[in-house]
Amino acid sequence: MIWQDLVITIALVVFAVSLVPQVYYGFKRKKGYITLKTSIPTVIGLIAILFAYISLGLYLSTIIGILTTIMWILLLVQRIIYEKV
Repeated sequence: MIWQDLVITIALVVFAVSLVPQVYYGFKRKKGYITLKTSIPTVIGLIAILFAYISLGLYLSTIIGILTTIMWILLLVQRIIYEKV
């Protein structure tokens, strides 16, 4: 394991944990607070970064990056679904 993989993994864990309250709050309030102009580019960028992690062999970063990407996808879905409500 290279040290960069560990550093990126720790940062991504912090990012994923910090998104949990936002995702929960959105489901609880039935509102999508994050705009599409924020969530769509973020999801696309995170997916591109995941491909870079895989190509560099940063497997821990890839796994935790998937979790962070899923959280952002949930925020995107909340915005799309709850905007219609």
